[in-house]
Amino acid sequence: MNHHFKGLDDMPLDVSRLMAFRIPDGRQEIDARKVAFYALSVGMGQDPLDARQLPYVNLAAKQKIMPSMALVLAHPGFWLADPATGVDPASVLHAEQRFDLLAPIPGEGIVTSRSRITGLIDKGPGRGAFMITETMLFDGMERPFARLERSTFLRGAGGFGGDNPAQDRIAMPDRAPDHVAELATRPEQALFYSLNGDTNQIHLDPAAAVRAALERPILHGLCTAGLVCHALLRTLADYDETRLTGFSLRFSDIVYPGETISVEIWDCGAFQARVAERGVTVINAGRCVIDHKA
Repeated sequence: MNHHFKGLDDMPLDVSRLMAFRIPDGRQEIDARKVAFYALSVGMGQDPLDARQLPYVNLAAKQKIMPSMALVLAHPGFWLADPATGVDPASVLHAEQRFDLLAPIPGEGIVTSRSRITGLIDKGPGRGAFMITETMLFDGMERPFARLERSTFLRGAGGFGGDNPAQDRIAMPDRAPDHVAELATRPEQALFYSLNGDTNQIHLDPAAAVRAALERPILHGLCTAGLVCHALLRTLADYDETRLTGFSLRFSDIVYPGETISVEIWDCGAFQARVAERGVTVINAGRCVIDHKA
């Protein structure tokens, strides 16, 4: 993946300090409006004449919930910004994401989350580190309905003496994609999306973006993931949310709000995404789980 945090001071990760930090539990009350807002924040409803999209955003319809909403429910917030973690928040970049639905997402009531660090990968001095976290989501009866796994790149944090295991490399099909779905993002999309709970300032504040050696605020990785979920729902599931039960992907470059995301999809469930204007791959190694109903 490409790392865009240049000019930041390198400092090995303080493992004991990070592991001693207790990630806050998340708690959120959800309702039909919040479900619809999430869908709008990742581009659902941009074609208001497409009747298949309207159940995700029209409160008068029998509501559908985008599977990728699991990625933002009961969000613990940008906890790595807490000085107690010992992590420079400007060094943080979302690297990989996976989610698996264990049961349908509840459309109302209380949702809670519990997160833990499950792994630290040392890429060596000056080469950064990866932190793996797992989040479990529970409904109001404490029944788990989703498992999330996130890999976060910590620029300049390598050299703490940790393991550097070989990482799996997922190859994309060696042929042209079966489908290409283009989705436009809006200039204010990151501002909307932040209201789902991710307030990392590199997505919102131009000055914070510049301090992180970025040209301007960038789109949240999970917003890009939500847009990709929309493309997969449209292309492989005809907007039937019950058929997509999970996916995994790697973030390989940044997206600026206002750019067009071109999602290349294979019928086997593989996918990747490019920014049409700059011709760069922003998501690769994508795999989704689709129920191919008769």
